[in-house]
Formats: sequence, structure tokens, C-alpha cells
Amino acid sequence: MTDSTPASTVPSPRDPVVVDVWSDIACPWCFIGKRKFEAAVERFEGDVTVEYHSFELSPDTPVDFEGDEIDFLSKHKGMPADQVQGMLDNVAGIAAEVGLAYDFDALKHTNTVKAHQLLHFAKARGRQLDMKERLLSAYFEEGRHVGRVQDLADLAADIGLDRDEVVAALESDAHLADVRDDQRQAQAYGISGVPFFVLEGKYGISGAQAPETFLGALQQVVAERVAAAAPAVGADR
Repeated sequence: MTDSTPASTVPSPRDPVVVDVWSDIACPWCFIGKRKFEAAVERFEGDVTVEYHSFELSPDTPVDFEGDEIDFLSKHKGMPADQVQGMLDNVAGIAAEVGLAYDFDALKHTNTVKAHQLLHFAKARGRQLDMKERLLSAYFEEGRHVGRVQDLADLAADIGLDRDEVVAALESDAHLADVRDDQRQAQAYGISGVPFFVLEGKYGISGAQAPETFLGALQQVVAERVAAAAPAVGADR
């Protein structure tokens, strides 16, 4: 799986399947969905290119939220704390099934707009997929802060990006317009929740579906390409 590159106007059956993914760093199902999609790609007999796009689940969240994940969800969703704890335990269990070690006790809830800008910065340097993985792991498994510029610059340096360049780009909001463009496209597609996968700009898959669902969709794209490339029945020889 590689970072997304522009596809030809009429892709051949052998061309990579282009997948655009709308997700948020602060979305536990997005990391789970990423792992399930990756499992499908491993089984897919073909190439896939991926590009991640920005979606903020809670854009009004402060950078430094006072409280833990239970406090946030209790206030944000109006749920009692014990119900929230049960929900988090369930999600952590599902995450463990795909090899993820969620630590909701250590998680630092924050605003993710700067993290999304960092993903665009990384995309411009061909490292978006690595940056996405680093951010999700830092947030859900390591209890790292992903809302402050300096913390984000540290995470970017972990994958080899220039720390000073990252700080300059985030402090100047160099990629904020790119984030907003992604969000407008999500609205145009009617996306109201994430993760949301768009294959070839025309097939949408919502949620952290089973690998078989993603694999079937990838295979369908290729089958349609093969059918489109086949000579018409009764064509002149």
C-alpha cells in the first residue's frame, strides 16, 4: 500500500485501486478500520494507493482539555460515566483483536486540526501514511499529545521529517486550507461519520468493516475494469 497518486482517466485492470479515506486522529474506530483495511489489502491480488483526508469529529474541543476520555464523552454525548467506561472497554477489546493496545486512561483528548495539517505537510513529502500511523499510535496507545505544535513536531521527527519545517508550517497554518478543502469534499459526499472509505471516487464504505467487505469492494473495482476493457460482443474483427 502506497500514498495516493493521480490515477489515469481510464484505469486499466492492472492500475492501482485508488482509495480516499476520511478519518480523524481522535476516532478509535478509524485506527481499527485502518487495520482491517490493511488486512484486506494484504489479501488483495493487486496494488492499492491510499490518501487520507481530514475530518474533525469535535472541532470545538480545546487543545488542552481538562479531564480524561470518560469526562469528555460524558459531557459531549450526555452519557453516564459507567456507561462510557463500558463503551471504552468494548472498543479496547475490539482494538486488541486487530493488534492494537488502546490506553484510554493515558489518552489526552485534544483538538486535532493541527494534526490534520501535519498530515497534509507529510503528504507533500510522500510520508502521509507513515505520519498517519505515527499519530494514531501516539494518541491511542502511548498517551501522547497530538494537539500542540511542539508535540506534533516531535512525532513528525520520529518518522524523519524536518522538525523546524514542521513547526513553521503548523504555526503559520500553511495547510489549513487543505484541511478545509477535505472537509468541504466530505460534505459534498454526504459523509457524516468516520472512517469513510471512497474507492475510485464512486464507491463508499462507512465504518470499520470486516476485511472481507473491503476485499470484496477492491475485487469489484478490478472486475468492472476487466469488463470495461473487454472487446464488445459482435464487434468488427
